[in-house]
Amino acid sequence: MFRKGALRAATAITLLAAGGVSAETLTIAIVNNGHMINMQKVAEAYTAETGVELNWVSLEEGVLREQVTSDTATGGGQYDIINIGMQEAPIWGAAGWIEPLNFSESYDLDDILPAMRNGLSHEGQLYAAPFYGESSMVMYRKDLTDAAGVSIADNDSWDNVKAAAAAIHDPDNGVYGACLRGKPGWGDNMAFITTVVNSYGGAWFDADYRPVLDSPEWNAAINFYVDLLSNYGPPGSEGNSFNEILALYNEGKCGMWIDATIAASFLEVDGVAYAQSPNAGNPVGANWLWAWAMAIPAGSPNAEAASKFIEWATSKDYVQAVGNHPDFGWGAVPTGQRASTYAIPEFQAAAGFAAAELAAIDSAAPEATDLKPYVGVQFAAIPEFPEVGSAVAQEMAAALSGAKSVEDALAASQKAADSIMKEAGYYD
Repeated sequence: MFRKGALRAATAITLLAAGGVSAETLTIAIVNNGHMINMQKVAEAYTAETGVELNWVSLEEGVLREQVTSDTATGGGQYDIINIGMQEAPIWGAAGWIEPLNFSESYDLDDILPAMRNGLSHEGQLYAAPFYGESSMVMYRKDLTDAAGVSIADNDSWDNVKAAAAAIHDPDNGVYGACLRGKPGWGDNMAFITTVVNSYGGAWFDADYRPVLDSPEWNAAINFYVDLLSNYGPPGSEGNSFNEILALYNEGKCGMWIDATIAASFLEVDGVAYAQSPNAGNPVGANWLWAWAMAIPAGSPNAEAASKFIEWATSKDYVQAVGNHPDFGWGAVPTGQRASTYAIPEFQAAAGFAAAELAAIDSAAPEATDLKPYVGVQFAAIPEFPEVGSAVAQEMAAALSGAKSVEDALAASQKAADSIMKEAGYYD
């Protein structure tokens, strides 16, 4: 299933040097996104060559986070390899929940994009290897914008984006102006919402880590978000996350989608164009930064075999294997993790989104700033954030559905976040 010679090359950096075929079984928890699903098929050749059986547990994003966090924190031992991201990796690495990753020289760690390597490390030590990385950008139907006489520019204003959504919105013919995440979760609706808040000059916490969710910036951002989706989004947006919107887009029902750059690999509609994320005056933090990465829970009895699989699955050879796979091809390779991928001529020819994706990743700004005291774009890199973000996510979904006013949802969010941060000891 690999290009001739590719499996031999891939295996050379993994198991053969360590003694060849093994009868081990690795249980791998993955998010049910396209690249992860593809990996299950590509990895059939890995099992055939090495004898290592792979038991895949594919879960919806929110369920994955909950189950993996619970199992890893308690040392449950259910998984040998887990999908985690930039919010968890440095924190869990520092806490000793996951194993440090040390690969062979041929892995070429310096080829990993600096933003991804830094975001998955603690004190310079890599704790999770990026399977794919992403920022966020606008993906829009240029045929629809051209027909409506509107345009979407890089880093456009939210007002212009809203006007474009209004112009291409045609629900009688099954086309919605804007499709955006609404499903509650700190990595679901809050990923997009936080970038909107950032662009309005808002933040999750002040310099003392007191929540500031009742600020004018949050109020303006959430009112804009609710108004945009309520008027120009598909019905039931409060239930839509990545996979739901991807399906809508490929059915021709979305005029524009602002979401993970990785989505571009799976768009099947002709005439898609790309633009850098909009902002409301503050471009810093208007596009997020994330990697779905692979880590090994501490104490796994199969840690050595797990490390070798991760090294293969995040290697240059894996990219070649997907690009040359008869079922996938170069437009479907995992991106956003290695600089070398963007220099492959076949990838450049197949991936019209490549330049826009790399520009978004390079411009993402996760560092702490005067506006926010924490590391992270669409999240805060503190242990309490998943609890805070999940609580606020429910309130934002309620505002979007009309069950609450924006003001009431933000007041409830502020109260919940304040309680969590006080209990964690940030302040009295």
